[in-house]
Amino acid sequence: MKILRTSLLLAVFALFAITLQSCKTRKVAAKPTPPVQKEVTPVEEKVVPPAPVEKKAEPAPVEEKPDYTFTNVLFEFDSGVLKTSSFEVLDKMAKEMKKDPSAKFVLNGHSSIEGSVSHNMSLSVDRANSVKSYLINAGIPAANLTIKGYGAAQPVASNDAEEGRAKNRRVEFQVSR
Repeated sequence: MKILRTSLLLAVFALFAITLQSCKTRKVAAKPTPPVQKEVTPVEEKVVPPAPVEKKAEPAPVEEKPDYTFTNVLFEFDSGVLKTSSFEVLDKMAKEMKKDPSAKFVLNGHSSIEGSVSHNMSLSVDRANSVKSYLINAGIPAANLTIKGYGAAQPVASNDAEEGRAKNRRVEFQVSR
Protein backbone atom coordinates (compact mmCIF):
# COMPACT_ATOMS: atom_id res chain seq x y z
CA MET A 1 0.00 0.00 0.00
CA LYS A 2 2.90 2.31 0.87
CA ILE A 3 4.55 1.61 -2.50
CA LEU A 4 1.32 2.36 -4.35
CA ARG A 5 0.87 5.64 -2.49
CA THR A 6 4.46 6.67 -3.19
CA SER A 7 4.26 5.89 -6.90
CA LEU A 8 0.92 7.66 -7.15
CA LEU A 9 2.36 10.72 -5.44
CA LEU A 10 5.34 10.74 -7.82
CA ALA A 11 3.00 10.49 -10.81
CA VAL A 12 0.94 13.44 -9.56
CA PHE A 13 4.08 15.57 -9.08
CA ALA A 14 5.34 14.66 -12.57
CA LEU A 15 1.99 15.54 -14.09
CA PHE A 16 1.97 18.81 -12.17
CA ALA A 17 5.46 19.68 -13.42
CA ILE A 18 4.55 18.92 -17.02
CA THR A 19 1.38 20.99 -16.74
CA LEU A 20 3.25 23.96 -15.32
CA GLN A 21 5.81 23.76 -18.09
CA SER A 22 3.17 23.78 -20.83
CA CYS A 23 1.18 26.61 -19.24
CA LYS A 24 4.00 29.10 -19.09
CA THR A 25 3.31 32.12 -21.21
CA ARG A 26 5.80 33.05 -23.81
CA LYS A 27 7.13 36.52 -23.95
CA VAL A 28 6.02 38.38 -27.02
CA ALA A 29 8.65 40.44 -28.75
CA ALA A 30 7.80 44.11 -28.77
CA LYS A 31 6.91 45.55 -32.13
CA PRO A 32 9.53 47.92 -33.47
CA THR A 33 8.48 51.54 -33.60
CA PRO A 34 8.41 53.09 -37.05
CA PRO A 35 11.23 55.54 -37.77
CA VAL A 36 10.35 59.20 -37.45
CA GLN A 37 10.43 61.01 -40.76
CA LYS A 38 11.71 64.52 -40.97
CA GLU A 39 9.45 67.09 -42.56
CA VAL A 40 10.66 68.29 -45.91
CA THR A 41 9.77 71.81 -46.87
CA PRO A 42 8.35 71.88 -50.38
CA VAL A 43 10.01 73.98 -53.02
CA GLU A 44 7.62 76.35 -54.67
CA GLU A 45 6.50 74.88 -57.95
CA LYS A 46 4.48 76.40 -60.68
CA VAL A 47 0.98 74.94 -60.47
CA VAL A 48 -0.55 74.09 -63.81
CA PRO A 49 -4.33 73.82 -63.76
CA PRO A 50 -5.68 70.59 -65.21
CA ALA A 51 -7.11 70.66 -68.68
CA PRO A 52 -10.91 70.99 -68.72
CA VAL A 53 -12.63 67.67 -69.16
CA GLU A 54 -15.48 67.52 -71.58
CA LYS A 55 -18.60 66.20 -69.94
CA LYS A 56 -20.50 63.72 -71.99
CA ALA A 57 -24.21 63.96 -71.77
CA GLU A 58 -25.36 60.76 -70.08
CA PRO A 59 -28.64 59.42 -71.34
CA ALA A 60 -31.41 59.50 -68.77
CA PRO A 61 -31.83 56.12 -67.12
CA VAL A 62 -34.66 54.21 -68.68
CA GLU A 63 -37.21 53.39 -66.04
CA GLU A 64 -38.19 49.76 -66.27
CA LYS A 65 -41.86 49.06 -66.10
CA PRO A 66 -42.76 46.13 -63.89
CA ASP A 67 -44.05 42.96 -65.48
CA TYR A 68 -46.96 41.73 -63.40
CA THR A 69 -47.65 38.57 -65.37
CA PHE A 70 -46.91 36.13 -62.58
CA THR A 71 -47.43 32.42 -62.56
CA ASN A 72 -49.43 30.91 -59.74
CA VAL A 73 -47.63 29.48 -56.73
CA LEU A 74 -48.66 25.85 -56.31
CA PHE A 75 -48.87 23.80 -53.09
CA GLU A 76 -48.91 20.16 -52.03
CA PHE A 77 -52.07 18.42 -50.85
CA ASP A 78 -53.38 19.76 -47.52
CA SER A 79 -50.35 22.01 -47.00
CA GLY A 80 -49.72 25.72 -46.67
CA VAL A 81 -45.95 25.29 -46.73
CA LEU A 82 -44.14 26.74 -49.75
CA LYS A 83 -42.39 24.27 -52.02
CA THR A 84 -38.73 24.98 -52.77
CA SER A 85 -39.62 25.15 -56.46
CA SER A 86 -41.79 28.19 -55.61
CA PHE A 87 -38.87 30.26 -54.33
CA GLU A 88 -37.63 31.16 -57.82
CA VAL A 89 -41.10 32.33 -58.86
CA LEU A 90 -41.52 34.33 -55.64
CA ASP A 91 -38.08 35.95 -56.00
CA LYS A 92 -39.01 37.10 -59.51
CA MET A 93 -42.30 38.47 -58.17
CA ALA A 94 -40.55 40.38 -55.40
CA LYS A 95 -38.09 41.87 -57.90
CA GLU A 96 -40.93 43.08 -60.14
CA MET A 97 -42.98 44.35 -57.20
CA LYS A 98 -40.05 46.47 -55.99
CA LYS A 99 -40.01 48.39 -59.29
CA ASP A 100 -43.25 50.15 -58.33
CA PRO A 101 -43.42 50.60 -54.54
CA SER A 102 -46.87 52.20 -54.76
CA ALA A 103 -48.53 49.16 -56.39
CA LYS A 104 -50.92 47.15 -54.22
CA PHE A 105 -51.51 43.44 -54.62
CA VAL A 106 -54.16 40.95 -53.59
CA LEU A 107 -52.99 37.40 -52.90
CA ASN A 108 -55.88 35.05 -53.63
CA GLY A 109 -55.54 31.65 -51.93
CA HIS A 110 -57.32 28.60 -53.35
CA SER A 111 -57.60 24.91 -52.54
CA SER A 112 -58.83 21.74 -54.21
CA ILE A 113 -62.18 20.14 -53.39
CA GLU A 114 -60.87 17.54 -50.88
CA GLY A 115 -61.83 18.27 -47.27
CA SER A 116 -64.59 20.26 -45.62
CA VAL A 117 -65.56 23.74 -46.76
CA SER A 118 -64.24 25.36 -43.56
CA HIS A 119 -60.94 23.42 -43.76
CA ASN A 120 -60.44 24.42 -47.41
CA MET A 121 -61.18 28.07 -46.58
CA SER A 122 -58.67 28.01 -43.73
CA LEU A 123 -56.10 26.25 -45.92
CA SER A 124 -56.48 28.81 -48.73
CA VAL A 125 -55.91 31.67 -46.25
CA ASP A 126 -52.84 29.86 -44.85
CA ARG A 127 -51.42 29.51 -48.36
CA ALA A 128 -51.92 33.21 -49.09
CA ASN A 129 -50.29 34.06 -45.75
CA SER A 130 -47.27 31.86 -46.60
CA VAL A 131 -46.75 33.79 -49.83
CA LYS A 132 -47.28 37.12 -48.05
CA SER A 133 -44.67 36.23 -45.39
CA TYR A 134 -42.15 35.28 -48.06
CA LEU A 135 -42.68 38.55 -49.95
CA ILE A 136 -42.44 40.63 -46.75
CA ASN A 137 -39.13 38.93 -45.95
CA ALA A 138 -38.02 39.76 -49.51
CA GLY A 139 -38.60 43.47 -48.83
CA ILE A 140 -42.14 44.11 -50.04
CA PRO A 141 -44.08 46.37 -47.62
CA ALA A 142 -46.84 44.48 -45.80
CA ALA A 143 -49.24 47.38 -46.43
CA ASN A 144 -49.02 46.62 -50.18
CA LEU A 145 -50.24 43.04 -49.76
CA THR A 146 -53.81 41.93 -49.03
CA ILE A 147 -54.91 38.32 -48.74
CA LYS A 148 -58.18 36.62 -49.60
CA GLY A 149 -59.15 32.99 -49.23
CA TYR A 150 -61.58 31.36 -51.62
CA GLY A 151 -61.33 27.71 -50.58
CA ALA A 152 -62.47 25.44 -53.41
CA ALA A 153 -64.98 27.97 -54.79
CA GLN A 154 -62.98 29.08 -57.87
CA PRO A 155 -61.25 26.07 -59.47
CA VAL A 156 -59.15 26.58 -62.61
CA ALA A 157 -59.27 22.89 -63.50
CA SER A 158 -61.54 19.94 -62.89
CA ASN A 159 -61.38 18.41 -59.41
CA ASP A 160 -62.17 14.97 -60.88
CA ALA A 161 -58.51 14.07 -61.51
CA GLU A 162 -55.37 14.65 -59.46
CA GLU A 163 -53.84 16.83 -62.20
CA GLY A 164 -56.72 19.27 -61.94
CA ARG A 165 -56.73 19.23 -58.14
CA ALA A 166 -52.98 20.01 -58.11
CA LYS A 167 -53.61 23.08 -60.31
CA ASN A 168 -56.34 24.24 -57.94
CA ARG A 169 -53.99 24.29 -54.92
CA ARG A 170 -52.58 27.71 -55.65
CA VAL A 171 -52.13 31.38 -54.80
CA GLU A 172 -52.93 33.89 -57.56
CA PHE A 173 -51.69 37.48 -57.74
CA GLN A 174 -53.88 40.39 -58.64
CA VAL A 175 -52.80 44.02 -58.98
CA SER A 176 -55.29 46.22 -57.14
CA ARG A 177 -53.62 49.67 -57.50
